[in-house]
Amino acid sequence: ALIGQPAPDTPLPPLAGLDLPGLEPSRFAGRVTLVNVWASWCAPCRQEHPLLMRLAQDGRVGIAGLNYKDKPENARRFLGELGNPYSAIGVDDSGRAAIEWGVYGVPETFLVGKDGRIAWKHVGPFTPEIVAGTLMPEIEKALAAQ
Repeated sequence: ALIGQPAPDTPLPPLAGLDLPGLEPSRFAGRVTLVNVWASWCAPCRQEHPLLMRLAQDGRVGIAGLNYKDKPENARRFLGELGNPYSAIGVDDSGRAAIEWGVYGVPETFLVGKDGRIAWKHVGPFTPEIVAGTLMPEIEKALAAQ
C-alpha cells in the first residue's frame, strides 16, 4: 500500500550497546536503502540473515534494521551470532513504527529509493531466488532512477 509513497517519518532510537545510529528516515534521501524489519525471536529472520549479510557487501545499497518488539540483549546476541548487516538499527519496542510502515509481521523488507519513497516491498523471508530474481532487479531500477 505504501509503494510510491514517502517512507514513513518514524525516527527510532538506536539499539543500546552497539555503536550504530538509530533509524532516521531523513537519512534515506540520496541513496538506495533496504529497511529490514526483524526480531531475534523470528525464525524466518534467522533463515534470511545470511542473504542480508551478502547484500551488505554491496556498497551501493545501505541496509537499515527496524528491530521489532525485541529485547535489546536478545537482538545483540542474534547479531553477535550471525553478524550485523545493518548500518543503522532503530528499536521499535512498542510496534508503533511498524504500524506506520504497514508491517504485517516479521520479516518484511522495504526498498527505499534515492527520492525517499518506497519503491518495493517484500513480505516474508528472502530466499536466494527472490534476491536474484526480484530484489536485485528492483535495486538496479532504484539505483538508475534520478
